[in-house]
Amino acid sequence: MEPDSGISPSRNPPQLSWVNLSRNLLLAYQSFGVVYGDLSTSPLYVFPLAFTGKLQDRVNEEVIFGAFSLIFWTLTTIPLLKYVFIVLSADDNGEGGTFALYSLLCRYARLSLLPNQQAADEELSAYRYGPSLHSATSSSLKRFLEKHKKLRVALLVVVLFGASMVIGDGVLTPAISVLASVSGLKQAEHKLTDGVVIVIACVILVGLFALQHCGTHRVAFLFAPVVIIWLVSIFSIGLYNMLHWNPHIIRAISPHYIIKFFHEIGKDAWISFGGILLCTTGTEAMFADLGHFTASSIKIAFGFVVYPCLVFQYMGQAAYLSKNPGAISASFYKSIPGPVFWPVFVIATLAAIVGSQAIITATFSIVKQCQALCCFPRVKVVHTSKHMYGQVYIPEINWILMILTLSITLGFRKTSLIGNAYGLACMAVMFVTTFLMALVIIFVWQKSILLAVLFLLFFWFIEGAYLLAAFIKVPQGGWVPLVLSIIFMMVMYTWHYGTRKKYNFDLHNKVSLKWLLGLGPSLGIVRVPGIGLIYSELATGVPAIFSHFVTNLPAFHKVLVFVCVKSVPVPYVSPEERFLIGRVCPRPYRMYRCIVRYGYKDFRREDGDFENQLIQSIAEFIQMEAVEPQFCGSDTSSVDGRMAVISTTRNPQSNSSLVIAEDVDIGVSSSIQSSRSSTLQSLHSVFDDENPELRRRHVRFQLPPNPGMDPAVREELIDLIHAKEDGVAYIVGHSYVKARRTSSFLKKFVIDIGYSFLRKNCRGPSVALNIPHISLIEVGMIYYV
Repeated sequence: MEPDSGISPSRNPPQLSWVNLSRNLLLAYQSFGVVYGDLSTSPLYVFPLAFTGKLQDRVNEEVIFGAFSLIFWTLTTIPLLKYVFIVLSADDNGEGGTFALYSLLCRYARLSLLPNQQAADEELSAYRYGPSLHSATSSSLKRFLEKHKKLRVALLVVVLFGASMVIGDGVLTPAISVLASVSGLKQAEHKLTDGVVIVIACVILVGLFALQHCGTHRVAFLFAPVVIIWLVSIFSIGLYNMLHWNPHIIRAISPHYIIKFFHEIGKDAWISFGGILLCTTGTEAMFADLGHFTASSIKIAFGFVVYPCLVFQYMGQAAYLSKNPGAISASFYKSIPGPVFWPVFVIATLAAIVGSQAIITATFSIVKQCQALCCFPRVKVVHTSKHMYGQVYIPEINWILMILTLSITLGFRKTSLIGNAYGLACMAVMFVTTFLMALVIIFVWQKSILLAVLFLLFFWFIEGAYLLAAFIKVPQGGWVPLVLSIIFMMVMYTWHYGTRKKYNFDLHNKVSLKWLLGLGPSLGIVRVPGIGLIYSELATGVPAIFSHFVTNLPAFHKVLVFVCVKSVPVPYVSPEERFLIGRVCPRPYRMYRCIVRYGYKDFRREDGDFENQLIQSIAEFIQMEAVEPQFCGSDTSSVDGRMAVISTTRNPQSNSSLVIAEDVDIGVSSSIQSSRSSTLQSLHSVFDDENPELRRRHVRFQLPPNPGMDPAVREELIDLIHAKEDGVAYIVGHSYVKARRTSSFLKKFVIDIGYSFLRKNCRGPSVALNIPHISLIEVGMIYYV
């Protein structure tokens, strides 16, 4: 969301347009260091990898002209036409990437496999996009997809395949970029062996991954100038080579030379396709990193700077090769004029590192999105910037990427073999994006199915040709991204399948409200002082863990709150809409429900203020319920009542049910009066001394003077305040998921071995939810799914 400048467009449009233009120009400058590092370094290896093996002996002027014509029209068709003019317009509230498209589709066609969507979610300000009316054809197709679960599963598999290929890019991009740039040393120092070059590349790669924990924002100011200097350098070198070696290369812009290329090479042209497609590597980053910038800024940067610089560089390199066909194996470095070789080599290495950094960061982001949508095990996500929410660091993924990248570099040792794998990964991601984009055209943009089919066929014809060429090279290294994607897909789908089965078990084993109401307000047990926060994935009903706890422990807290932390298929949920509060049973039971909603790009601030926000929200709901008729219900009614959005961002001192009486830090010298025992207080003091970083703000609430307040409301609010002062306990299920005895062998293998292994080796729910261990109660329970 752009900040409101307070300027009316009708009063002063020139000033407003100038503000937007200057902002987009600044973002365009910043985008060079984040988005275009990978795409701009592709000239290092495109021509050498397009003419490998026996094709090196068939290089002549006509072939080079045809290869450049293919590169020119590929750059024009895919990055410029498809991404800049079409795909960048399909953002999800400013966010881009594979999961952004899937999120849009899940909202408009209800294709999500996890049935935890609520009507209240559709009232989120970020939920709607574009027109809400559906055409007859799109509505019938929408109903068809929603009706057939297998099609929705297939769509999820396609999305996970695309995400897995992006992670594969995170492995292959650093390997090929750094190795291709460092290989320039062999042109200057002929005595250097391949082994020395490999060692230098591995040292740079280890340093690159070792610095990831610092976050890209610490060195971001260096990134944009590096890429800009690199683009200016390759533009200047390309222009010089074109004028010096062969100015007639400009004729190769004509598609006629593509026909000559096929006529000259014949069926072996498919081999060169596997290298030519690498001119588009990094294109997906323009869409995936859209959340950091604006569509206009990315279009400006690509259209006015990146695209012409790349065209002139390829044109100049082709002009040089047309007169020096024997230099095809190292065309970029051999085409550099001698006096500027070393400066260009240094800037090429730095640009390769920047490009690698960008794809590594994008890999972290997509893993975080997968985790938010229940498609990846819980891992530690560290936010490295207070201002850029998208900049994250995941330690486990970082070291896995480093090991895989070093293995690829040491195992293949040649950019040609890595390029075969790299091309397949990049083109597969584009292929998936084209398919999802066709569905977005139908369901989100409300265009005709014919237009979507034309879009799909046109770009699939081009990308399919390149993808087929990449598959031909599967035995020569192209198998790597396939193996990596299969492994990551198995992990993702196993986790999603197990999570979905566990959720369905909870859904079908909910506690009956009739049983709960039959126990009476005391629940048939002793109600001890304090608040019990019962965490569950259920957004409705009472989870089975509650009855399991009540059956085995004859005491429960005076105030119960069923907390559900759920992800919504939107990128961000504004703080004003985050808390959804409702009542589970009639007022005397003192049982509430709180749904805390996060978007797939949101992060949970560890500010220790969750308890205070929750109490404030419940108090607001209690008062709202007494005033607004739609939230009223008789004490005898069987309510799992209507829920209300409660904002926690306004000033707690104004127009609030509760006011802050005291604001201090918990510690040994705390003077907070509490009804907790001295033993428990001493335990808290010792815990806080040993864990000073987990100290939390303690807020005491008081009722404001309001003589007209309903006595029943006042009594409930007083009970809430006293329960808060008596302490808060977090009750979390420690579940063991097992397949039923009657299940198939495959299901038993997936659940009992695959899912169980992932659950044991990922972060626990209490850690992921930032729950203090001193207040944690775990309830063990076996799920037979």
